[in-house]
Amino acid sequence: MYDLIGDIHGCANELKALLAKMDYREHHGVWRHPTRQVIFLGDFIDRGPAQVEVLEMVRAMVDAEQALTVMGNHEFNAVAWATPISPGANSYLRPHSEDNRRQHVQFLARVGEGSQVHDEWIDWFRGLPLWLDLPGLRVVHACWHQPSFKILTEHLDHGQRIRDETAWAALTREGDPAYEALETVLKGLEIPLPEGVEFKDKDGKIRRNVRTRWWKEHPITYRDLAIAPTAVIPQIPHEPAPEDILPGYNGDKPVFVGHYWMSGTPRPLSARVACLDYSVAAGGKLCAYRWDREHDLVDAQFCWVDVDRSQPATQRSVS
Repeated sequence: MYDLIGDIHGCANELKALLAKMDYREHHGVWRHPTRQVIFLGDFIDRGPAQVEVLEMVRAMVDAEQALTVMGNHEFNAVAWATPISPGANSYLRPHSEDNRRQHVQFLARVGEGSQVHDEWIDWFRGLPLWLDLPGLRVVHACWHQPSFKILTEHLDHGQRIRDETAWAALTREGDPAYEALETVLKGLEIPLPEGVEFKDKDGKIRRNVRTRWWKEHPITYRDLAIAPTAVIPQIPHEPAPEDILPGYNGDKPVFVGHYWMSGTPRPLSARVACLDYSVAAGGKLCAYRWDREHDLVDAQFCWVDVDRSQPATQRSVS
């Protein structure tokens, strides 16, 4: 049986409180439960006040076989930031732009950019799988999407880990099908808007695609599918999306994701999809789901702790 934990973003106090609430206890530096195991959904770093402590807790549990984990987009970006496009080059797989640095600067400050500690964590991130398909349940950071998995497979090893430097280059090269597939898995599924429809995002960029609530199962409009800032939603057409682009998840197992900065009282997104990211780094909750082999997900299995208000506030940045 598994306890699945959403995006932590450096909030170590909340992680300790949530583990304790679920009857895990620290023993010789490892949080353990006599009968259960954690699955972490990625995004351990950036934003929060105790990023290295979170990483140390998670890695200790994984090494002791008390936890499994998948990669989040923040761990992927951290590797790409630290990886030159070729040996000795001064440019990187993730460009060192001001915007990219702003998103990552707190982690770099805590580990010391280019230090041995930094290198060690980058090596650990490289070994994280992109998804888990386990007996009875599935886990991925943002979107369970078989077409993307099919594209990614040639770049992964048997454990869904990114294979080598050639694979990392393909996954960070805009326009490559592997790049688009990776974006879907770690950030969410986008669909094209109807011909002639576009909107400006909060940064003023023109968008002709929109990120979706891919878990929706029934005919639905573009506006209902859209994940976008409130001010943008009126620009999305309120007309039915064609059935052939409806994302839908009709799998035979529950799937757990993070990434989406939910709010309010945790509950399933659908009978077989749950998001466990409840915005802990923006003052929300650190959330878990206590899976006991049920096929359809239920409200009662969610468990959470509120943000420790004694810690300095952290701010949301672009995912």
